[in-house]
Amino acid sequence: MKTILIAEDNDSNYMLMTYILKNHYAFTRARNGQEAVEKAESEKPDLIFMDLKMPVLDGLEATRQIKERMPALPIIALTANAFDTDREAALQAGCDDFLSKPVSGQKCLEAIAKYI
Repeated sequence: MKTILIAEDNDSNYMLMTYILKNHYAFTRARNGQEAVEKAESEKPDLIFMDLKMPVLDGLEATRQIKERMPALPIIALTANAFDTDREAALQAGCDDFLSKPVSGQKCLEAIAKYI
């Protein structure tokens, strides 16, 4: 089974993602950007959902660091900030795709299917 790393500091957002993914994928969690970088290296997930606003290290910088080491690893930005500037910043940092919260289960699964 493919594994998805969910980089999300908010418990309710994380629970929504696990509900969407539970019948389709294995998943693991990072509660901040630094933990996301560490888990990406140690656990080798098939895809990452990256919240952009997190403590310790934000999602943009975490994405940059992960993409330096693992450029082929798909990262989908997942954020409440749905402005065009946020989308552009996420894509410039190296995110492969962008979803705004609250995300629907269907859109989430469709985005994953594009990459794994």
